[in-house]
Amino acid sequence: MEKIKEGIAILSMLGMPREQQNERSALTLLALLNLGKKKKWAQVEQRMIRIHDILKFMKKEYKKDYAENTRETIRRQTLHQFEQAGIADRNPDDPSRSTNSPNNVYMATTEVIEAIKKFETSRWQAASNKFNKKKGKLIDRYAKRKKANLITMNVPGGTSITFSPGKHNELQVQVIEEFRPRFCPDSEVLYVGDTARKMLFVKEEALKKLNIPITQHDKLPDIVLYNGRKNHLILIEAVTAHGPMSPKRQVELEQTLKNCKSQRIYLSAFPDLREFKKHLSNIAWETEVWLSDNPDHMIHLNGPKFFTAYDPPA
Repeated sequence: MEKIKEGIAILSMLGMPREQQNERSALTLLALLNLGKKKKWAQVEQRMIRIHDILKFMKKEYKKDYAENTRETIRRQTLHQFEQAGIADRNPDDPSRSTNSPNNVYMATTEVIEAIKKFETSRWQAASNKFNKKKGKLIDRYAKRKKANLITMNVPGGTSITFSPGKHNELQVQVIEEFRPRFCPDSEVLYVGDTARKMLFVKEEALKKLNIPITQHDKLPDIVLYNGRKNHLILIEAVTAHGPMSPKRQVELEQTLKNCKSQRIYLSAFPDLREFKKHLSNIAWETEVWLSDNPDHMIHLNGPKFFTAYDPPA
């Protein structure tokens, strides 16, 4: 419907993140403004309304039947962001009302009312700019917070790379900074993936020389190291929820690397013993395991190859 599309356009102009530029958020805005499909934007109203009444408005005015169990989604994924953006106030009649109260009400702010009344006029651009200058764009605030949480590290050789935040990428950094210097210090980093951007760091020429198809980077493991002196290719999966070096994964990688003549070492990296235990039954034999919380030791799933006696602890 035209009003819903226009509502999404308004939310975009008012600096809302992409996750709130959708039908649900546009309908919520229309409900706050009591703007039925036959009304003009200059007729928006400022009123207090409960989420239950927002759902009733959506169904009556726009024939959109959202179930009652979506109230929490509207509260968490739309109204909460409206509050942060200065589009809506919660409980202006009683700010002390409990967050979980069924009587919570929401009301469009005076500033957003003044701006939206000018939508579809020559004054809309100036009005939206004024609102954004006063309240600040929420999308920009979220971007700054995200940037502050990015993980930056230096790859051996002087290149700096930046990971998106998250436990998986934190483990990848530990593999490069903790595992590599301990167990393969002479290796170079050829490839590093990222949970948000799969191909984050890649040495294309080096991979080509080893006959590793960079066009199939989505089939490579999280990290690829190479020891030129020993001709060892070290293939590492960082495991925080899924994806160890399983027999299936090993077969897939062997197919991808069928033209590569380097000797392969397969390794699953885990943050701790607890995570390792979850995946133990799915890790392939003839592979290695490293735990970042115990970085000086390795677990070898290699049968008799490492069957040897050790000196007793001092």
